[in-house]
Amino acid sequence: MIDHIAHLTSRALIRVSGTDAKPFLHNLLTQDVETIADGEVRFGAMLSPPGRLLFDLFLWGEADGVVLDVAADRRAALIQRLSMYKLRAQVEIAADERPALASWPGVAAGFVVDPRTSAMGGRAIGDHVPDATEADHDAHRLSVGVPDPAADAGSDRTYPIEANFDLLNGIDFQKGCFVGQETTSRMKRRGEIKKRMLPLTFDGAAPAAGTEVLNGALRAGEVLTGRDGAAMALVRLDRLDGPLMVEGRPVAVLYPEWMTPLSQG
Repeated sequence: MIDHIAHLTSRALIRVSGTDAKPFLHNLLTQDVETIADGEVRFGAMLSPPGRLLFDLFLWGEADGVVLDVAADRRAALIQRLSMYKLRAQVEIAADERPALASWPGVAAGFVVDPRTSAMGGRAIGDHVPDATEADHDAHRLSVGVPDPAADAGSDRTYPIEANFDLLNGIDFQKGCFVGQETTSRMKRRGEIKKRMLPLTFDGAAPAAGTEVLNGALRAGEVLTGRDGAAMALVRLDRLDGPLMVEGRPVAVLYPEWMTPLSQG
């Protein structure tokens, strides 16, 4: 099967360099940054102090720093927030104008495995010739059942575990402190996970964002983003038994292959 490549115009890069770059980011982000190797990519996030998701990130290790892959419309806000935390740290923070790319269903030459799940294919930054669109890649993402936090979560509304960061290698629970760590660790430790983002399937066009998912008269969740036949929804895990409806249409929740039965709750 031929691997497709798409330039992800919805993503943009920030380069954080300098002698303190990795420890500086390590103390802020959900991912272990200090051990990231040159050319390695990891998935993580920056949270608000109360533990809600602000920025989802791919982190690329470089010899003298880290490149952050963030939602393009949030790049300026992330640069501003990093600069606020900088204080006396010896770091330089600057926009990087190289493109971010994805390949699928496999890992194309010059790409590395997507750190969330190999089912997503590969990631790269730099010069690669695309042969598909970002919309094509988004359809693949929905088929794999991986949320797009930048599109699905909204700003400061969602906890990272609700967006499945704990199941997609986006949180290192062994690394120690990071911004929002207390709430995140408590949710995981106590099992206080009442909602998760899960894919829906249905016939016809996608419902509008915010449309309710109903289990009888009970609200079971809401649609986030989607396309014909598939959507991502934030659903209550205790209200998924029984027939689910959206706008009078039956829908089904699909548990992705990367989400084991043990981790569904």
